[in-house]
Amino acid sequence: MFIFDNGLTRFKPLQLFHCRSFTVYKMEDQEMQLKVKRVTDKFTENMYVLANEPSVALYRLQEHVRRSLPELVQHKTDMQSWEEQSQGAIYTVEYACSAVKSMTNSSLYFKSIDGLLRQAISMKEQISTSQGRSAHEVTPSPIPPATPPHPPSTSS
Repeated sequence: MFIFDNGLTRFKPLQLFHCRSFTVYKMEDQEMQLKVKRVTDKFTENMYVLANEPSVALYRLQEHVRRSLPELVQHKTDMQSWEEQSQGAIYTVEYACSAVKSMTNSSLYFKSIDGLLRQAISMKEQISTSQGRSAHEVTPSPIPPATPPHPPSTSS
């Protein structure tokens, strides 16, 4: 396993013991190991600082906003369009409800018209029967004066 590999230089972890004979490396190898450890620790620390620097975080945030903003704008315009359509539908339903309510309130007027039509039909039948009798009689009989019909009271 390599600690650092840039293609030109490779540092391997240093072995303290030889595999078979367990001989200890010379003092120079231990010093080299200490130096390599310090360099790699410092390099790791520097990479950590650079990766977590606030300007890098802000750059990543800006990158995210640039990618996601067009989609958010599209969602907003879609929602506004749906809101307009739903407002139109709500207005239509409210208008239909008010029309139905006014129709139920107009039942009183329809009842009045029904009563007047019935009176008109009965008067027509009276006139027809009186004309039919007068055609059979030689002397015409005087037609009694018609009394105007009274509309049904609307005070209820």
